[in-house]
Amino acid sequence: MKTLILTKRDIEKILTPAVANETVEKAFRAYSLGCTQMPPKSYLYFPKGDLRSMPAYICGEGFNVAGIKSVTVHPRNSASDLPAVMAVIILNDPQTGFPLAVMDGTYLTCIRTGAAGAVAAKYLSRKDSQVAGFVGCGAQARSQLSCLLAFRDIRKIKIWQYPKDKECVRSFQQWVHKTCKLEAEVSSRMDAVTMNSDIVITTTPSRAPLVNCVSPGTHINAVGADAPGKQEINPQILKQAKVVVDDWTQAAHSGEINVPLSKKQLTKKDIHALLGDIVAGKKRGRTSVNEITLFDATGLAIQDISCADVVYKAFKNRRCIRTIGFF
Repeated sequence: MKTLILTKRDIEKILTPAVANETVEKAFRAYSLGCTQMPPKSYLYFPKGDLRSMPAYICGEGFNVAGIKSVTVHPRNSASDLPAVMAVIILNDPQTGFPLAVMDGTYLTCIRTGAAGAVAAKYLSRKDSQVAGFVGCGAQARSQLSCLLAFRDIRKIKIWQYPKDKECVRSFQQWVHKTCKLEAEVSSRMDAVTMNSDIVITTTPSRAPLVNCVSPGTHINAVGADAPGKQEINPQILKQAKVVVDDWTQAAHSGEINVPLSKKQLTKKDIHALLGDIVAGKKRGRTSVNEITLFDATGLAIQDISCADVVYKAFKNRRCIRTIGFF
């Protein structure tokens, strides 16, 4: 048997926003229905970044696959002309353990994270949402918007101008105009971006709250906090909001709720539900037009492995794909 070697270009051909959204939604449902095994991600810490190990096994909702992702996060990699997030995925056959594929996980991580935000918005944002405010405008902001547009008719984008990175803001604004054909306005005032936005998406590496005010009825996708000590949202907003997490253990350790929990500004009782439980119909999502909702996205291995499985199945019988014999 041969192991497939799949590149970013291969994965881009298969994992469109629509496919990623559908796949990730199924993975969340499988998680809620007890059809997965997924230990919390483990960390190795380096002077300038970290390495995370993320294994998972899914045996439901059309999946029967296992695997592991190795992902590094080095926020200052731009100085070396490297992505801040880099990943590799090994996909395994649960019956034999054979490595079915080794594939790029960098693009896959980006699109599956965008898909998780889109699925959360599907269940938690108002259906008539038209304005999206972005705090953070790197690659993940593009993924979040691309996937969100599959579920919501967004008409206007607002972008926060981070003072030290005007080029990134300009690039994102141009991409929104060219690719999404949407109006995009930039403001250096955070409140101008977050107030009167139907959906607020935060994708920064901040270690101090950035978002202090949102309007009634806003949905927030809090994506940036992915390690202990990181936070983007004022805890007072969390106290007012219906908070939904992707996984309790990971969120408590390294998600948006990790700092408020450690400071006793928040308790487990303040968490409304797991996203998977809402997808599976066990818990209700948004119940009124005025409530504030928040999704704490830490990124789950089931997202990676489910998406990797879809890619593998698309290529496993194609003759042109590179393979390698390990054994």
